[in-house]
Amino acid sequence: MRLSVIVPAFNEEENLAANIGKFNDYLRRQNYDYEIIIVNDGSADGTKKIAEELAAENKNLKLINNKKNQGKGAAVRQGLLSARGEYRLFIDADNATSINHTDKIWAFFNNGYDIVIGSRNPRDAEGARQASPQPIWKRFLGICGNRVIQSLAVKGIYDTQCGFKAFTKKAAEKIMPETTINRWGFDVEILVIAEIIGYKIAVIPVRWINSPNSRVGIKGYFSSFLEIIKIKWNLITGKYGSRHW
Repeated sequence: MRLSVIVPAFNEEENLAANIGKFNDYLRRQNYDYEIIIVNDGSADGTKKIAEELAAENKNLKLINNKKNQGKGAAVRQGLLSARGEYRLFIDADNATSINHTDKIWAFFNNGYDIVIGSRNPRDAEGARQASPQPIWKRFLGICGNRVIQSLAVKGIYDTQCGFKAFTKKAAEKIMPETTINRWGFDVEILVIAEIIGYKIAVIPVRWINSPNSRVGIKGYFSSFLEIIKIKWNLITGKYGSRHW
C-alpha cells in the first residue's frame, strides 16, 4: 500500500463526515492505493457513530476507537503504528490544511527525505500562509511558544505544530515507539527524535485555514509548555534512543 492517512478525531461530529468525504474524493483520484485511519479519541459526542457509519460504507477506511480520551499525540501514534502504507500522513480532522497538499510531499520522498512537514510560517517555506488567521491571543502565545521550542528543543523550524506531517514507513516505525508525549507537545517530540536519529526533514508551505472549532484552548498552550520541559529533560537524560536503531 502506498499511503496511509491518519485522522485523529475528538468531538468532531460537525466536521468528520464532510472532511472524510473530501479526503476520500482526493485520494480516489490518485494513481496509488491508500487507506484512511480514523482514530476516535474517546469522543463524547456523535463522532464514534459517524465514524462507524463511514467505515461500514468505505472499504478503504479503518476505525480505531479509544474508550477514553488519551490526547492527540497518543491517537496519532496509534494510527501511524497500525498503518500499512509505505508512506504515512497525519492530518487534522478539521481539514485546516487541505488534503491536496499531499501533492507536494512526493518530490521530497523521491529525493531521499524521511519526513515532510507542513508549515504555515513563510520563514520556513516561501508561500506558507494562514488564509484565516488565528485570534491575536493565539498568535501571541504561538510566537512565545516557538521561541521556547527553538531554545530548548528544535532549532530552525518556526512552525512545529502544523497538523500535516508525513513519514516513510521506516521513520514512523522508528520514531513512534520512542515518543512519550500524548498531547500537543507530541509534534515537537517527533521532530526532536527525528533529528537525533539523523532523518532528513523537508518543510512544505501550506495554506492554512483556522477552524472556529479548534480544540486548542489557553490551557493547551500552558500544558504544551510543560511538555516541552519534559522533552528537554528527556534530551538531557538520554531517554531518547533507548531502543536499538
